[in-house]
Amino acid sequence: MHLIEPLGFELDDRRLRRAGLDYHEWAQVQRHADWPEFLATENPTRLFAFSTRATQFHTDATFQSGDYLLFGPETRGLPNQLLDELPTNRRLRIPQQPESRSLNLSNAVAVATYEAWRQLDYY
Repeated sequence: MHLIEPLGFELDDRRLRRAGLDYHEWAQVQRHADWPEFLATENPTRLFAFSTRATQFHTDATFQSGDYLLFGPETRGLPNQLLDELPTNRRLRIPQQPESRSLNLSNAVAVATYEAWRQLDYY
């Protein structure tokens, strides 16, 4: 997991342990000062951004080992400028009922991650 700090919150060890419950010891968390530093440090080959504004479903993507999944804050999502940097087939959305609000962040991450994991035969 990679965290980019200026998202408006700080994830301290207590919150991380609470969020991870029994699994936090398996999480490898790396913190990055900002988006450019993340890109320079990680140099992601394939990056998928999740947004309610995307047109392609998350199940239409073919995930590969080493892919990065990017999520924004619940209240506003990812900035348009960042989304515009990615090709349309790397901008994904999780389908929902037309009148429903978006999923909360933890549910969206769980749905997307599980789909990628499923495609990789749970490895």
